[in-house]
Amino acid sequence: MSDAKEKADAPAGAPKKKSKLVLILALVAFVLLGGGGAGAYWYFAQRSAAAGEGGEAKAAEHEEAPEPGLVELDPFVVNLADPGGQRYIRVAMRLLTHNEEQALEMKENAVAKAKLRAAILELLSMQMADGLVTTEGKDALKKAIAEQAAHAVHELQVTDVLFVEFIVQ
Repeated sequence: MSDAKEKADAPAGAPKKKSKLVLILALVAFVLLGGGGAGAYWYFAQRSAAAGEGGEAKAAEHEEAPEPGLVELDPFVVNLADPGGQRYIRVAMRLLTHNEEQALEMKENAVAKAKLRAAILELLSMQMADGLVTTEGKDALKKAIAEQAAHAVHELQVTDVLFVEFIVQ
């Protein structure tokens, strides 16, 4: 008879254990979700506050940033420094300057433009064909041209070199 009594009590006790487990799991989930939500709110509030302080300064800088200028150069055809002197490069490029005012000065100043072309010709004539056919070689040449332009024409600030035509033969 005691077995029958235990069996009768067992089903009544099982739902209580399940309901306690569900309640505990619900509380844990609530705490985790609440904490995660509060953490996310704090993170994004701090981030937006930092962006608000710097964002206004960045917006002011962006508004004041001058429009870049473009200096178009006639194509260059240069013998490369390869042994035998049989290889050459033909390259047409545009120089992206710091502002439009610099680009206009370069277009109007024949002496500065001649100095710039001479510096670039000298740089190109020292190149080897093997180095120019790779992406890394072209990137290195772009940097070197920008540096040469700054040395040749001191007030010129070249921000990028854009190759319009690039042939190595």
